[in-house]
Amino acid sequence: MTRGGPNATVRERSAAPRILVTDARLGSAISIIRSLGRRGWYVLAADSDPRSPGFYSRYARERVRYPPPLLAPDAVVDTLLQVVAERNVDLIVPVTDEIILPLSAGRDRFAGRCSLALPDASALAICTSKAATLELACRLGVPAPRSCLVKTTEEARQHAGSFGWPIVLKPESAKLYRTGRPVEALTVAYAENEEQLARRFERFEGRCDVLMQEYWPGEGHGVGLLLHRGRPLAAFQHRRLRETPLSGGASSFRESVPLDPALYDYAVRLLRALDWTGPAMVEFKVGPHGPRLMEINGRIWGSLPLATRSGVDFPRGWMELCLFGPPRGDVAPQTTYAVGLRSRNLELELVWIKSVLSGDRRYRFEHMPSRRHALAVALRLLNPADGYDVLSRDDPLPGVAEVLRIARKALGTVRHRPVALCT
Repeated sequence: MTRGGPNATVRERSAAPRILVTDARLGSAISIIRSLGRRGWYVLAADSDPRSPGFYSRYARERVRYPPPLLAPDAVVDTLLQVVAERNVDLIVPVTDEIILPLSAGRDRFAGRCSLALPDASALAICTSKAATLELACRLGVPAPRSCLVKTTEEARQHAGSFGWPIVLKPESAKLYRTGRPVEALTVAYAENEEQLARRFERFEGRCDVLMQEYWPGEGHGVGLLLHRGRPLAAFQHRRLRETPLSGGASSFRESVPLDPALYDYAVRLLRALDWTGPAMVEFKVGPHGPRLMEINGRIWGSLPLATRSGVDFPRGWMELCLFGPPRGDVAPQTTYAVGLRSRNLELELVWIKSVLSGDRRYRFEHMPSRRHALAVALRLLNPADGYDVLSRDDPLPGVAEVLRIARKALGTVRHRPVALCT
């Protein structure tokens, strides 16, 4: 992590640390805001969205607006630097890659002024590069899908025969940040034949290298960790019950499960080699022929609310690590938590339900659940036992703001939907 000064002088200006949390519209950021607020720390909720649900948390003492990070990443850094000076911020906690990347590039500007909850730049560079992550996994004996890095459509065609269909096309970096330019967001694509391969590759060619990978079916598992210089301080595992899109993506519904010794060993092996400090989640697909590494998320993950609900308070441990340093002595990592708890991202769940009810299948290999199952999922939205990322009795207003935001989006979609004219 990047520090602005010695630990002993972090909080000389007032009774509690002043911590700015970015991306306050997200459930993961709201989970951080709540955790730190309950600890009694002074939390500033920050976002580019003026109606960000995190702005309404009872634990957010102040609100901070910055420019849209995808469009103006460098202006975001300028704004945060100004806020640090004006509001005596001790620590900035960036939540998403579109904030992390420009903030990491400008970390020297914060030296002596404010601490940044960021991993070491060289370790972060490996995590944000899928090719570098795969190379590390191969070196450490962590199983990963067969892959090769290609630059052009012609190269992709030449290698396609060695993989079988479908083929996964992963941009070498999901977010491309270049100083003075907007951040480019790139998503994974799939190809089921040569024609699709050429068509899908068009979006990448000339913009970034692409990792071609064999498709590995199975259930998604994530091992979340908090570490200090590669030593685990806390660990948690979940499995994905539903994803959006259906071909694979962010989890809309997930469940806490016991730590799998093999997956835990692989995750620790990778992050220890990076001398990692801070939170990270290592994602695997577990199929009939065993697990395969998908990626390392070198940041807070989207399903963080499930971890905190299950009893692993990653945000508190992370902030204490940033502000006060690691625990003294050889302390065993926290690896016990409630198993079988579930949590959902409400917006993504609604997208999942809509996709199934409309029969929106993007690829033939996707498993399409039945409409009856989608209706059952819709009815279970009323069951509080399943849990929500944002909705909370203890802190209700962010949940209300989230529901209103979803309703506004849905209304806007209906208003702008083209009307078919009969002739």
